[in-house]
Amino acid sequence: MNAPLNEKTIAFLATDGVEQIELTRPWKDLQGAGANLHLVTLEKGEITAYHHLDEAHSFGSDKVVNEVTANDYDALVLPGGVANPDALRMNEDAVSFVKHFFNSQKPVAAICHAPWLLIEAGVLKGKTLTSFPSLQTDIRNAGGTWADKAVSDDDGLITSRSPDDLDAFCARIIEVLSPV
Repeated sequence: MNAPLNEKTIAFLATDGVEQIELTRPWKDLQGAGANLHLVTLEKGEITAYHHLDEAHSFGSDKVVNEVTANDYDALVLPGGVANPDALRMNEDAVSFVKHFFNSQKPVAAICHAPWLLIEAGVLKGKTLTSFPSLQTDIRNAGGTWADKAVSDDDGLITSRSPDDLDAFCARIIEVLSPV
C-alpha cells in the first residue's frame, strides 16, 4: 500500500453538528495514505455528526482543543456542516488553534461552511478560496476572494464547496502533504 503520509500527524477540529461525510471521507482517505489522525473537540467525550439536518453517528474525541497546539500537528482539517463551524467560531481556543496553524504556515483544509471559522480567526485577507456558496459575501467582507470551483489551494489553504467536491478535496490534501 502506498502510504505517503506515514510521518504526518493531522488534526481534525470538529464539534456537534459536523457534516458526517465531511469528517469521515477525508479521515478515511488520509488514514489510508498513512497519516496519524486526531479528532480534536471542544470537550472530552463524543460529538454528534449530522447528514444535512438529520442526526447521524457519534465520534469520540482524541484530544481537546485547549490541550493541543499547532506545533503538535503537520496540518489541520476543518469539516463543515452549519452548526459545527458556527459553534467553533464562538470558542476562543478553537479560533486560537486555527490562527496558530496560519502563523506557523502549516496547511489548513476547510470544506463547505468551515471557512466561517477562518473568517473569525481573521486569516483570509488576500487569500483565494471556495466554500459553500452562501459564504461568498462573508469571505469577501473578510478580505478574501471567493472562487466557484471544486477545490482551491492558496499556498496551503485548501478549500472545497461541498460533499460533491470530496474527491478533489481529499486528493489535494494528500498531494500537499506528500513528500516531494
